[in-house]
Amino acid sequence: MKNYLVIGGSSGIGLSIVKQLIDKGHQVYSTYNSNSENNLNSNAFYFKHDVLTDSLNTGDFASNLDGLVYCPGSINLKPFKRLKENDMIDDFKLNVSGAVKSIQSALPALLENGKASIVLFSSVAVGTGFNFHTQVSMCKGAIEGLGISLAAELAPKVRVNIISPSLTQTKLADKLLNTEQKIEANKMRHPLKQIGLPSDIASLAAFLLSDDSSWITGQNITIDGGISRLKV
Repeated sequence: MKNYLVIGGSSGIGLSIVKQLIDKGHQVYSTYNSNSENNLNSNAFYFKHDVLTDSLNTGDFASNLDGLVYCPGSINLKPFKRLKENDMIDDFKLNVSGAVKSIQSALPALLENGKASIVLFSSVAVGTGFNFHTQVSMCKGAIEGLGISLAAELAPKVRVNIISPSLTQTKLADKLLNTEQKIEANKMRHPLKQIGLPSDIASLAAFLLSDDSSWITGQNITIDGGISRLKV
């Protein structure tokens, strides 16, 4: 049994990661912020935590961590001419500063383990380029830089990898998938003609956390229904 910390594991991809890790027999510690406790997995140890304001003391629940996943993120789409500094800073704090603070807090426990793994989330939009994704791509581009630099700095004791999904059926993407017409249109944009599910992304995260990926670090792995590479 391994010990994992999932920051933002109360809904969407984060909750799916929690479920998959528990199904594999691991102990999972996870944070939630605004979600009701009714949405949480009863087999995980959950605690309320706001990545923007709260301090994280991993010594309170695990002195030795096998892995950390940082799931909080945002999808704020708007034309470039409408970008506002405060909005950009808010998104950067959630996506990037929160990840930095979480990793710094958990780092002693990850280093103590000696074979730990960190998984971060970017977006397919960073490497592909989509209209109105400037704010998203700036923040997630910073995550990619953070992850690759950390992978070098923390090797060989901690592996660090990044997952870059395309549009996934989560609450975060509700505005883009809140009608049958929008769902169908977004399906057709992807060569595999379907929208990603949280379980699709969670399976990759669980693999990157596991010993099965022990020779993988510093990678940005795209899981996107083919949209970034295929023109069909």
